Amino acid sequence: MRRILPLLLAISLIACEKKQSIDLLITNGTIYTVDDNFSTVEAMAISNGQIIATGDSEDLIEEYESKTILDASGKFIYPGLIDAHCHFFGLGQQAQRVDLMGTTSFEDVIQRVVTFQNENNRDFIIGRGWDQNDWEIKEFPSNEKLNELFPDIPVALTRIDGHAMLANQAALDAAGIDSNTPADGGAIIISDGKLTGVLVDNPMELVEAVYPKPSTQDMVDALLTAQKENFKYGLTTVDDAGLHKDVIEVIDSLQQVGVLKMKMYVMISNTPENLDYYLNKGIVKTDRLNVRSVKFYADGALGSRGAALKEPYSDKHDHYGALLSPISKIKEIASRIAASDYQMNTHAIGDSANYVVLETYKELLNGSSNRRWRIEHAQIVDPNDFNSFNQDNILPSVQPTHATSDMYWAQDRVGAERIKGAYAYKTLLKQSGIVALGTDYPVEQVNPFLTFYAAVARQDTSGYPENGFLPEQSLTREETLRGMTIWAAYSNFEENEKGSLEKGKAADFIITEKNLMTIPLEQIPDFKVNATYINGEKVYSVANN
Repeated sequence: MRRILPLLLAISLIACEKKQSIDLLITNGTIYTVDDNFSTVEAMAISNGQIIATGDSEDLIEEYESKTILDASGKFIYPGLIDAHCHFFGLGQQAQRVDLMGTTSFEDVIQRVVTFQNENNRDFIIGRGWDQNDWEIKEFPSNEKLNELFPDIPVALTRIDGHAMLANQAALDAAGIDSNTPADGGAIIISDGKLTGVLVDNPMELVEAVYPKPSTQDMVDALLTAQKENFKYGLTTVDDAGLHKDVIEVIDSLQQVGVLKMKMYVMISNTPENLDYYLNKGIVKTDRLNVRSVKFYADGALGSRGAALKEPYSDKHDHYGALLSPISKIKEIASRIAASDYQMNTHAIGDSANYVVLETYKELLNGSSNRRWRIEHAQIVDPNDFNSFNQDNILPSVQPTHATSDMYWAQDRVGAERIKGAYAYKTLLKQSGIVALGTDYPVEQVNPFLTFYAAVARQDTSGYPENGFLPEQSLTREETLRGMTIWAAYSNFEENEKGSLEKGKAADFIITEKNLMTIPLEQIPDFKVNATYINGEKVYSVANN
């Protein structure tokens, strides 16, 4: 017996030594891995920010010794959500400007501007979010009242989609805009021989060029404000659709010191300075930052009738919208990007813009593989052009809440026939094999569960319309979750490092009380996240907010 006891003790010690030490062990959960089989598991082992194993709770408890064990107690765990198209920095900036989202009339707009100025006393008033389609009088406003209230202070109020602006006379003067200013790739609206202050697409850049330059502290505040808002909705990676070098460098600095924990896939804005710097420098990749794409605008927006259509707008005689650049310029920029390692991500709303971009992509990428150039929005597509999309070279990146925001008036713009090729997410998925999903916030709300709901239900939050808007284009819940995780990661060339909860990938995940895959559809808009983790670190908890 004396000999047996030490032997048993030695065996026991050896068994304990065999356990691998890890940072976090999660047990007793329902973990949607979003792997190829869309399988679920109970447990997940995490070390150094990465998933090292998934499986049954008992098996992982036997195999690993953890500093922290989290008993999920039946809660649901999903990969961290990826917003494939948003304006993260712009969301943060919005907190420093006049918020015009949800205004019900132009009088409402004026009142918000006055209140903002009384509270902030700015030398240049900037705002965003108005939408004349939500007003009783669904026409562009004019700037007379702004001129009266702010004769010496420039005021620039951008429409919700970012493709139209109302500027007062002081802002027009600062930008050097008069009735003779060229308006290529857009419009300067004149009525009765006078400037109304409404600028559509390219002329807006003249006013934006005289905006006060944000300080570094302004940029830091904007980024951290946006991060806080995103984390509570379970977003762990965001694709910022158009940033300049100075902002990108602030992002990188904040990430390197651990203040900005959000992972970011950045599309550089299409400016000569950005192209010269980044295309020559090459891809910029760190653990949390990936700069490898260019945001290009082919046309404007449908709501402001700036989207380029093949045939005239159904509600405006002889009006086609416009390409924001000549076709020759689009091809010139695309050729330059094609010669680099960068991806081209092009905003294309109208069927004419989508055709031009698709044809340009096909011509330049012929003979290439795995370039994954993206069409952002792909909103109105001629049925004959869908077959240009494919998983290798041309991907659709769409925002489902655009469908449910635009459905009240979209058919008025394009008519009963063209609407059949609009917001066609199921058709795009069938053709390309994947569809990357995003919000386009702050054009829409940050909440990604509104994206999920719109993709599946094709309804607004009141349940309208009864059977859904173009219901044949709805996605399943599985397709939608993939579009917000692994397919979004694929569109960013990041599918091997995130987007699913599998061995070797980053431990980016969310924990929820309810099951997103089974709860009644009408409950999804109010879906809540209990906790958000990035690289195994808890960055948000409902208990602490």
